[in-house]
Amino acid sequence: MKRLPIVGLVTAVAFCLTGNLAQAASPNDAKGLWLSGDKGAVIEFKDCADTAGALCATVVWDKDAGTPLDTCGLLIAKLKKYDDEAWRDGWVHDPRTKKNYKAAVRVNKDTLSLRAFIGAEILGETEEMSRVASLPGAACKSH
Repeated sequence: MKRLPIVGLVTAVAFCLTGNLAQAASPNDAKGLWLSGDKGAVIEFKDCADTAGALCATVVWDKDAGTPLDTCGLLIAKLKKYDDEAWRDGWVHDPRTKKNYKAAVRVNKDTLSLRAFIGAEILGETEEMSRVASLPGAACKSH
């Protein structure tokens, strides 16, 4: 009778560990199209053409296309390392302030969290984006 609780505990722990492995993020989870939090732009995250193993983010649709606020085609992030939790070791560009910040990118299902910070990550700000299957309008024209 004393063995049943131990067997049950071992089974429960094994089940929990297997469940966590199934939900573990992969470096490819960030790749694709993401609608910005304000729904004003779609950002495409994909492999960088100039840096093997790095992740780049480019504006591929902007509601302000053709205006002075147009960010179409702008490279807004480049992250060089993935550490089983997040993309790191890179930068993000804020087109509103025209400043670059350190960056980290995490994905949880269909939500991408882009953290911009100076110094320590805990002191930064996060923008959450939603995965989209297609652009809401015409794609950006090449600049």
